[in-house]
Amino acid sequence: MKSDMLEFPSVDKATMKSNRCVVLPANVPMIAHSLKRKNQNWIARANSANDLIIQIGDSNFHLHKLAMVSRSEYLNRLVLTRANNIEDNTTTTTTIRIDNLPGGRKTLELVVKFCYGWKFDMTKSNIASLYSAANFLEMSEEIEQQNLISMTESFLTFLLFSSWKDTFCILKSCESISHWAKELQIVKRCSEAIAWKSCAIQNVQSKTNNPWWFEDVSLLRIDHFIEVIQLIKKRGMKSNLVGSCIQYWTTKWFSEVTLGFDHNVTPKHMTIKLHRVSIECLIKMLPIEENSVSCNFLLQLLKVGMVLKINDELLCVVERRVVLMLEQCSVQDLLVKNHGDKDSLYDVDVVVKVLQCYVCGMSSNHAAKLQTVGRLVDGYLSQVARDQRVKVESFKLLVEALPQNARDFDDNLYRAIDMYLKAHPYLTEEERENVCSVLEYHRLSQEARMHVMKNDRLPLKLSTQFVLLEQVNMSWTMASNGSYCQRTRTQTNIRVSKDFNRQMNHEIKVMRKDVEMMKSQLLDLNTCKMKIQKQLKICTH
Repeated sequence: MKSDMLEFPSVDKATMKSNRCVVLPANVPMIAHSLKRKNQNWIARANSANDLIIQIGDSNFHLHKLAMVSRSEYLNRLVLTRANNIEDNTTTTTTIRIDNLPGGRKTLELVVKFCYGWKFDMTKSNIASLYSAANFLEMSEEIEQQNLISMTESFLTFLLFSSWKDTFCILKSCESISHWAKELQIVKRCSEAIAWKSCAIQNVQSKTNNPWWFEDVSLLRIDHFIEVIQLIKKRGMKSNLVGSCIQYWTTKWFSEVTLGFDHNVTPKHMTIKLHRVSIECLIKMLPIEENSVSCNFLLQLLKVGMVLKINDELLCVVERRVVLMLEQCSVQDLLVKNHGDKDSLYDVDVVVKVLQCYVCGMSSNHAAKLQTVGRLVDGYLSQVARDQRVKVESFKLLVEALPQNARDFDDNLYRAIDMYLKAHPYLTEEERENVCSVLEYHRLSQEARMHVMKNDRLPLKLSTQFVLLEQVNMSWTMASNGSYCQRTRTQTNIRVSKDFNRQMNHEIKVMRKDVEMMKSQLLDLNTCKMKIQKQLKICTH
């Protein structure tokens, strides 16, 4: 594209040079020899004296009214207003202060060059601010042909359609002129270009996991990222790709440094507020389709949301999504890392919170699925039990999170508890009793019971209880076996000598003795039981 006013170069793919537009204004009302800088003053040298001063920040531009007002309706209006208000007609220099020009001093310098007819470059880095400044100064075709608005509009459109990288550069440059970039829809146009191109890329790529364009999108600020994601979703991109893109961006921005709040230093209030708003926006943007985001990512969002104290309703939304995925999760999905030096390696509390939510919403006919979650939790317990920084309270809450019917036997639960005690040898007797309080004799296999009775890591109370219960169990077994043998022998003798009355009477006597013996055994067992209860009371007190 080329005209008397603009020179657009072609894209050089070999050297990957940035697109730029060389502006060569054809018709200018006056020519200045140069624009020189002296300290904070920019002075346009011409045959006539300077009669216009534009102040911006701490800089002063000494210019000429004719050159500037012939291109800008805004400046023309201000100059006329100042002239009407000046009582002393001998004053010919008009001073105007502009505090909110998009792009500030650097952009005004380009505008001045344009108005005086000097050659300058429009690039991907300055096009957004220059286009905004042109609109701010009302430099339209109505006041002068081939004015700056039409110039910048043409080049902006050219970049958006021709270059993926330049589009991101433009969007990044909009951060410093947010109001005007939004008002003039520069952000929307850039976002539409990115959405259109990324959807086109999806259609030609076979691999869908973390496409290369994720990295470019991850550099965007949260508000610009939201705009891009909304437009991508409207264009019908696959939900798993949208979810992966959100996950990629979140991992990039909420890094270890961001999330590792130093408890000795109070973070700036605005920083935390910005993070809170960002997380809430991300949760609202998540695709609703099943498996569009991973369980682990949702747990990370939940963790950050709890730290930042985001809206409770949004926290519940994330919790419910994780709950619905639990039965298909692996142990790796539950591993959410902490980043503090004093924290445990993995965040146990966030998993406890989800499990409690799962149990609250569990239906009565959920037994098979519940046992699936039980195996998952036992595996997770074994993973986190080795961490010396996992607190007793957190570990116990995790152990007690599921009801008993989540497990047929508690052998895996016992192994995890034993691993925890081994990794935490400094625990007091009371703390060990607290951790082991869920273990019950009848819910362990014989092998596990034997291990309990020999395990010196367990609290003495539990080991003693298991020894006594084992003795009772053995007594019951012996009594049952003895009675069975006697009954078997009696029945055999009766069948053999049923024709002999004398033998029958003898067997009846034997049977009576058996009954008396069983009564005696029952009495002994009852006495043993009372002794055990008494010993347990003594241990408790």
